Amino acid sequence: MNLFLDSTATDAQRREELHQGSIFVYSPSPSALKLCEFARGLVETAFHPYDPRTVHQKLPVERCVEVLARLKPEFIHHARSKELIQGLLAERGCDLDKTFFDVPRLRTAFPSEYLSAGIAYAFHPHRDTWYSAPFSQINWWLPVYGFSPDNGMAFHPQYWQRVVPNNSDTYNYYEWNRTSRLNASSHVKADTRVQPRPQTAIEPDPQLRLVVNVGAAMLFSAAQLHSTVPNSSALTRYSIDFRVVNLDDLQNRRGASNVDSACTGTTLRDYLRASDFTRVPDEAVALYFDGTEADFTASPAGIAARTGGVIQNA
Repeated sequence: MNLFLDSTATDAQRREELHQGSIFVYSPSPSALKLCEFARGLVETAFHPYDPRTVHQKLPVERCVEVLARLKPEFIHHARSKELIQGLLAERGCDLDKTFFDVPRLRTAFPSEYLSAGIAYAFHPHRDTWYSAPFSQINWWLPVYGFSPDNGMAFHPQYWQRVVPNNSDTYNYYEWNRTSRLNASSHVKADTRVQPRPQTAIEPDPQLRLVVNVGAAMLFSAAQLHSTVPNSSALTRYSIDFRVVNLDDLQNRRGASNVDSACTGTTLRDYLRASDFTRVPDEAVALYFDGTEADFTASPAGIAARTGGVIQNA
């Protein structure tokens, strides 16, 4: 694994490295700082008068879940979030006509004894490719507040080309949208939704925990094995992540190699073109059909219609 800090590589060069398992870290850019500032404003308004980082000391967990159930969709679907991601991608050299992103998620990692399920799910070691992500997908991750190694994220680089026995063959993205995505806030004490996970013990070390400044961006492949660090600190971690694909990569089937993913369906209908927020062209999505798309009845628009325009993303 190579680690690039404030690289001057072109987007094409960067994507090639990311598909080979490298990680890129960039110092805060103007749009990234504005995105984090915007998120902080929403978070602090939602939890007023409490400090969002210590709200677990003030509110019953059920009340916190109620707040998150309103806060997270507000950030996810806000026009300002999309505009700032558009600016961030431009600042990092992406071709906005060929770059597509999905809506950004506002993540929370509370001290684990408080809330780590449902809408604040603490992710076990996983590859995003177990969740029907395309192998060309690049993940972008930014901290909203300062954080520490004790409440961040861990990479497990020894598994980049190493098979991890898992149950991703049970996961279909269309079925997840129909049955599990909308009810995240109902899982408080435990998360009973079926999700892909390792079926054998993962060797936790060596692991890489990168600590970056507010607004700094970490980029890594969807095939990279990573996990939420069990929060042993006294503070809740707030972060933003979103995913990006490039149309050339999609059309040419470029990306990381498939080591152990067996899921079905595709997330490609979720992505928006960075230049005008239109969807991925149908002909590009069709390249990733696997036969299960005939059962697809829960498009993002359909989900929003059934929930009054709100999708509750864990």
